[in-house]
Parts: sequence; structure tokens; C-alpha cells
Amino acid sequence: MTATTEVPALGVPASPPLPADLDAVLRRLRLPHIRRHAPEVIATAKAQRWDPAEVLRALLAEEATGRDRASLATRRAAAGFPTGKTFDAWDESVSSIPAPTQQALRTLEWVHRKENLVVCGPSGTGKTFLLEALGQQAVEQGLKVSWFTLEDLGVLLRSHRADDTVTKAIAKILRADLIIVDDIGLLPVATDAAEGLYRLVDAAYEKRAIAISSNLHPAGFDELMPKTIATATVDRLLHHAHVCQTSGDSVRLSQALAGQGVKPLA
Repeated sequence: MTATTEVPALGVPASPPLPADLDAVLRRLRLPHIRRHAPEVIATAKAQRWDPAEVLRALLAEEATGRDRASLATRRAAAGFPTGKTFDAWDESVSSIPAPTQQALRTLEWVHRKENLVVCGPSGTGKTFLLEALGQQAVEQGLKVSWFTLEDLGVLLRSHRADDTVTKAIAKILRADLIIVDDIGLLPVATDAAEGLYRLVDAAYEKRAIAISSNLHPAGFDELMPKTIATATVDRLLHHAHVCQTSGDSVRLSQALAGQGVKPLA
């Protein structure tokens, strides 16, 4: 069996490869997107008799666009989002949070002002979806985001306590512009997790924006963790916070009962 080669479309000549020396220079200068698109751009420029400035502009535009895509992918991967949900799938009318409040949150002005966001309410009322969509939007606008559960913070604290690097680990988290802690109140809070949340909120106070989702209003956190830690955490968390309380029935349960949770079997 002979190897097949790609045949160009009729009337569209294949773009000749770059000369080896030019390819080597582009590799050395780390311009991968120019190197990838240069053959096509050069062929088009010859056919359409572009001005040299147009060629340069087109090549630089391809490099800038490629770098933007790569940077976005890197920030999205680093954030650690759980599902990839964005506002493309968000139904504003289903949420019990007032529409003007939703729109104000989506401007992300509160993130730039290093304010906090607390979304609390019953399970299934869109808390996690909203926070992830806000985080995805922040990433798309060039901001760095870190996503955690309370259990993640407990694991982080335990793993760094042995060599006394907890402070360094928290400082690394604070490189993000927005830190999201999801699903507080679903499970009993271990001491390490409670301490991890306190350390994070304390270190980020007036320096970074924190968003949390919880089944309980923060005023009830002393039901989940030692009162002293809860009081100190809530004091710092709520000082510069927007508190949005969700209500109503579980959206997931409503969709399931209406047969919208799965696709029909073939």
C-alpha cells in the first residue's frame, strides 16, 4: 500500500515551504505562528501583489492571534475549572438572582476592585454554574483564575505543613486575580480545610478577589467549623463582599423530572 499525499484543491496551488534558513530563524526567534502561516501568506501576497507592509502586517497579526489563543488555553487549564460551563449555556431567567445583579457581576468590576462574591442558597440553584461562568469570562478577559473546593484547601494545607511551606503555597495561589472556592457547607469541614480557608481569605484580604458558593450563609459557618476560625474568616470575607442568595427548587431536579436531564435512548 503506497502512502497517500494531500492533493491541493483544483485551481489552488500548494504554498511552497519556507526556505530552510528562514524556517530556522523563525524557530530561533520563537515565532511559531508566523512560521506556520508564512507559506500561505507569502503565496497569497505574490498572487495579489500585496504591498510589503501588508505582508508584514498579516504575519504579525497571525502571530498575535496565535499567542492570544495559546495564552487563553494556558490560563483556562491553570484555572482548573470543573466542567467548562460558560455564559453561552446560562439562562438568566432561570436564576433567582435579579437580572441587573447578574449583569453587574458579569462586568467583573468587582474583581478589578478586589472585592469578594458570596453566592449562597439551596443545592441545584445555579451557584456553581454562575461562579464557573464568571471565572471563564475572567479568563477570556486576560485574568488569572484558580478554582478550589474546601477539601482541596485542606489537602494543600496538609501537604505543605510538613515542610513549613504553607505561606509559600498560599502566596502562589494569590498570583491569581480571582480565587473561587466552591461548595462550602455540603460536607462536614475538617480542621485542615477550615484553617486553609481562613489562611486564604486572610492572605487575600484587600489584595485579591475571592468568590465562594455555599449552601449556608456565611453567618452560619460556625455550624461547620470552629467558631473562632469561622468568625475570623467571615469577618474578612464579608467586609468587601457582594452577597447573592439563591432560592427555589433545584434546576437539575426540575430538568430531570421534565425528562431534560438525558437524551432519549435510540
